[in-house]
Amino acid sequence: MNTASLGVNGNTEILAAARALIESETNLIANLANIAALLYHRVPEVNWVGFYLWEARSGEWVLGPFMGKPACTRIRPQRGVVGTALAVGQTLAVRDVHEFLGHIACDPDSRSEVVVPIWSEGRVVAGLDVDSPQVGRFPSQDVELLELVAEGLGASWNRCHGY
Repeated sequence: MNTASLGVNGNTEILAAARALIESETNLIANLANIAALLYHRVPEVNWVGFYLWEARSGEWVLGPFMGKPACTRIRPQRGVVGTALAVGQTLAVRDVHEFLGHIACDPDSRSEVVVPIWSEGRVVAGLDVDSPQVGRFPSQDVELLELVAEGLGASWNRCHGY
């Protein structure tokens, strides 16, 4: 079992910090950038944290604020871990991306990945994507943390502007 999990106390602190960052800010890009930075610096053993935003005009998921190496700019629905998770609207945690059929290798160092849909007004508007160079990095309690962060972003989505 991977020992990189944050544990309950670490998750509680990160969730409180995330809520504090977005509770009064109304610029969407600022909120996404701050959450990406918070998770990148506070979640151990991750090498990429960022967002993909739905672009209705192109029908694709487009890269938003992130921390890590340069990434794939556009992902079509049902392609890779991001496109698959967001097409079905469910969190997808992949133990080893090299075993995921159709994985898009933006960063060859990534070995595990979790993608959490961000819902607003009954539709998926974005996805939180977190990668790790460790196989099996994301235990259920860390996935739950990411889901709660995504839920908070979704709840604030429509009061924000900037995208």
